[in-house]
Amino acid sequence: MLAPAQEAPPPTALDGGTVAGTEAAQDGTTAAHGDENGLAPPEALPDASLGASSERASGMRLGSVLRETLETVLLALLIFVTVRSVVQNFKVEGSSMEPSLSSGQYLLVNKAAYVGIDLTFLQDALPLFDNTQVPTVVYPFGAPERGDVIVFRYPRNPDRDFIKRVIALPGDTVEIRGGRVLVNGAHLEEPYIIENTGYSKEPTVVPPDHYYVLGDNRNNSSDSHVWGPVPRENIIGKAWLSYWPLSDWGLAPNYPVAAVGNP
Repeated sequence: MLAPAQEAPPPTALDGGTVAGTEAAQDGTTAAHGDENGLAPPEALPDASLGASSERASGMRLGSVLRETLETVLLALLIFVTVRSVVQNFKVEGSSMEPSLSSGQYLLVNKAAYVGIDLTFLQDALPLFDNTQVPTVVYPFGAPERGDVIVFRYPRNPDRDFIKRVIALPGDTVEIRGGRVLVNGAHLEEPYIIENTGYSKEPTVVPPDHYYVLGDNRNNSSDSHVWGPVPRENIIGKAWLSYWPLSDWGLAPNYPVAAVGNP
């Protein structure tokens, strides 16, 4: 409501309102600070408005912090899942890989080392293409090789993980005779064992997509000479790095065994 007509200073607009239309001077002109439309110019907000603005700014800062925290957590989770899908840690249990690996030793295993791409779809996609010249599986980073130390799911109980060394590849003929391993009729050169094999094994042909594996501690290992070759789909990855104990820090004991000795 308007104040009684007295000699008083011109009224002040609140929250953007208009100036009251009373005469502020004897000459009949409009209030001194109004514009040509009779509106008062904006003035400083009262303390209550300043407080509300401060609260809004604080809320915006808090929201920004929460958003950045959420983004950081999601990024960390994405990195963890990505790394976990490529590298996984395992603990060696038992003495079957001595002297190369000891019980209680911790390893990082490269799960992407033997990633295979199945090309059988080409048989349907390209019916006129000579499919006999195309391998069924392609390994961008290489297939398992003799001498590789691999981690795999135990064929007789896939809930258990084993670690052994690849001795023979698909299509190879394996024989154990005279304390030594023969592949395709020739002795393997194996610098990683400390004693000869104390058992014999008749010649065995490794089936397609299977690998013949043995422990380095030949006389104290449950491996392919007991339960047969390992299917390719059971292989988890290739041993990459030993990280604990620190005294064993270093690359995993993978040895290329492409060359073989005389029979």
